[in-house]
Amino acid sequence: MAKKKHAASGKIQNRRARFDYELGDSLVVGMALNGRETKALRMGHGHLKGAYVVVKDEELWLLNATVTSVPGVSLEENEKTRSRKLLAKKREIEDLVAAKHQGRSIVPLEILTRGRYVKLRISVGKGKKNYDKRQVIKKRDQDRDIRSGTL
Repeated sequence: MAKKKHAASGKIQNRRARFDYELGDSLVVGMALNGRETKALRMGHGHLKGAYVVVKDEELWLLNATVTSVPGVSLEENEKTRSRKLLAKKREIEDLVAAKHQGRSIVPLEILTRGRYVKLRISVGKGKKNYDKRQVIKKRDQDRDIRSGTL
């Protein structure tokens, strides 16, 4: 019997989020998915590039997250980037709404696929300015030079 192949790390990350935002505490919420989307995500076929979370009618929604088709699992074009409802407690949603009113953004960080359920880790963050990003790049380059001994 052949073993099932899963994504190597069990999660799909939004690598750009930590660079673009100053993030606070994270929160893990559930996702309302259909079976084909779940299977594709468990196989590692999806990404959060350009995805964001909004609050509509006191519910959380994940917009612009892409789930791509895999062999044997066909997804229609409108299913690939559809809006997906996020499942959280009412108190958690109220805290996120309060942070949103303070001018912060709700940023999706990673999709966790290791357990029984597919979940999403989100965080409240404030967008970084360009000069902050340049300082991070400069420090990273200096650290890399020090480690390699070329400085």
